[in-house]
Amino acid sequence: MKINSMVMKRIKYKLGVLGIVLLAACSESEYHTISVKNTLDFQRSNEVVELDKTELHIVKIDETLGIKELSTGKLLVTQMVDSNADGEMDKLLFQPSIPANSEQKFRLVSIKKSEIQVADTLCYSRFVPERTDDYTWENDKVAFRVYGPVAQELAETGQKGGTLSSGVDAWLKRVSYPIINKWYKETCIDKTGSYHEDTGEGLDNFHVGVSRGVGGIAVRAKGDFYYSKNYSTWRTITVGPLRTSFYLEYDSWTADGKIISESKTISLDRGNNFSKFETNIIGTDKIFSGLTLHEKDGEMLNGKGWVSYWQPHADSEIGTAIVADKDTFLGSELYDVETKDLSNVYAELSVKDHKVVYYAGFAWSKSKQYPTQEIWIAYLNSFNNCINNPLQVSTE
Repeated sequence: MKINSMVMKRIKYKLGVLGIVLLAACSESEYHTISVKNTLDFQRSNEVVELDKTELHIVKIDETLGIKELSTGKLLVTQMVDSNADGEMDKLLFQPSIPANSEQKFRLVSIKKSEIQVADTLCYSRFVPERTDDYTWENDKVAFRVYGPVAQELAETGQKGGTLSSGVDAWLKRVSYPIINKWYKETCIDKTGSYHEDTGEGLDNFHVGVSRGVGGIAVRAKGDFYYSKNYSTWRTITVGPLRTSFYLEYDSWTADGKIISESKTISLDRGNNFSKFETNIIGTDKIFSGLTLHEKDGEMLNGKGWVSYWQPHADSEIGTAIVADKDTFLGSELYDVETKDLSNVYAELSVKDHKVVYYAGFAWSKSKQYPTQEIWIAYLNSFNNCINNPLQVSTE
């Protein structure tokens, strides 16, 4: 496997969200009406609706803005996001529940500051200097991590604590509350426990190595797969009750002499088992997103717009998957070689205007979210149906 070296670049951590609120008060004044339509024959409740400041025609977004469901008068949990790091909130998020084949109406309202309540931060991510330089993220269902330039340098110089991989690690949690800070504190700071042991919350026993893990990418040239190394810079965009998102950049790398430039924004919404990868890539018109085969004792599963690998895992089972819309997903293949960690199930994805969007995630049977292969497949089919038929949002 051919992988180029990377030079470390650090940028200052900056949190892009200031207001995270649960709105439980009566509105003082009302603005736009927002219509959200579900054209599918099942209820949808885990999709975040994103409202931009410009389309709302408002000067600023702050904690006094809320979203009220008109049919019930209920005020929903919202989250403000500074998506471009300019210090001003430019997006307002909410997560409605829309019955099958129906349309719900909501209203943008103003509330009193004294009546605002803080919502739990279920969707969380951060840079982790206490464990070299991981970047880790989670929601109420799953958790992931990737590795940074210090870990790369340690690995390349043969020092303890190094990790050389642009694959995506899966943290197998089975509780709905956040575990990132707790697990790192117990393992790396207090030394009172280890996230490699399951004491009821889950554990980290998912080996990545140089594999693609859960959704890492590769470029194929002349039959070989080429990867970047560890991420080189990072920026947290938002954390909150509904979404966490962050930006990663990689130093340029080569695929059979061809220079590849790669960066991405990764987001994870409440209630979802899949992270969304919005990748910017120059130097190729296709990428391959992979799922590690581990001990090669699992089963490759294929569906419309998705590929999955269901495998035994310690004393349980785990299903990993990649999903993309019909214009992006080109096909899948099983790549099985003798070299350790280089065997993956790959999804072949189309790059358009140097961009590609796909989703990667997993379900651990012990979490009881999708405990059997049959239930997991049903979830993959419904998830793919949703991304190909997004909620229709309009404002009045």
